[in-house]
Amino acid sequence: MLQTATIAREIDGVQTDVLIQAFADRILVLVTQLGKVGSLIQASMPSTMPLLPAPPPDPAQPNVIPLPVPPPSLQLTPLLGSAPSERIQTLHSLYASQIATLVWTLEEASVLETDRRPVIVGIALAKSPEPAHSSELSDHDRAVFRGVMDLVRELLSRK
Repeated sequence: MLQTATIAREIDGVQTDVLIQAFADRILVLVTQLGKVGSLIQASMPSTMPLLPAPPPDPAQPNVIPLPVPPPSLQLTPLLGSAPSERIQTLHSLYASQIATLVWTLEEASVLETDRRPVIVGIALAKSPEPAHSSELSDHDRAVFRGVMDLVRELLSRK
């Protein structure tokens, strides 16, 4: 894994920046559409717990690479900041869980033996243009989530 890598793209009409920086004891991933760090959440999981493989591709969407499933033993710890609502907090947890799972999955694939370092995820996303009256994800939320995961994958796959 690279020590530091950044990427920026427009996702669903909003400039989105992702930074990954590896430290000896942790990996930092910042996802921002607001130009700031946002809420920090640490994801951790014992190295002895196995990671689940990604599900097979959906034949109806052959160009979409499935994401690995976050393991149930994953622990999330809020470090700084808080989401403005329970719905956004759940969304931040989803981002942190999925990003950490991607980091661990791709890190383990590139190294024979490694300790699983905690992943600290900073999330600062623009407000969804669609009303968020329910707990359901909007099309915008889904597009941003998929776009961010694609950016994280791209950064992690750089040699």
